[in-house]
Amino acid sequence: MTPEKRLEELGIELPPPPAPLGAYVPVLKTGNLLFLSGILPVREGRLIKAGKLGAGIDEQEGFMLARAAAVNALAVVKGHLGELGSVKRCLKLTGYVACVPGFTGQAAVLNGASELLVQVLGDAGRHVRAAVGVAALPMDSPLEIEFIFEVVQS
Repeated sequence: MTPEKRLEELGIELPPPPAPLGAYVPVLKTGNLLFLSGILPVREGRLIKAGKLGAGIDEQEGFMLARAAAVNALAVVKGHLGELGSVKRCLKLTGYVACVPGFTGQAAVLNGASELLVQVLGDAGRHVRAAVGVAALPMDSPLEIEFIFEVVQS
């Protein structure tokens, strides 16, 4: 089954790829690696929710926001490659979670992105990951996730 078909079964429609917020490119391919700039949980150009984990945003909300960021990442990949079937594997996620001191649920929050990638890409969605707590992120975003994918050589 194709990743697009899995998205359809999950009831997920990929949005247009989010536009960069600064002087950088959203995606860069070198060899068979695809590097994505940090992806925020945005919908239609706006943060779904602003703030910090542990101060108005709980782990379950953070999980859903990470899932939304992963959907945006897949939109960037599809926009760049034309199809998600060209993804051989998700290699790594680095997730930054804006949180209050003492919040330790970064890994649980980022599971929202990790689990979605496995649902959509199957075993090719399994990856290594870092989950980092930070004081603040652009636009007061609760999280930002970088992705590295291995793709079919073209």
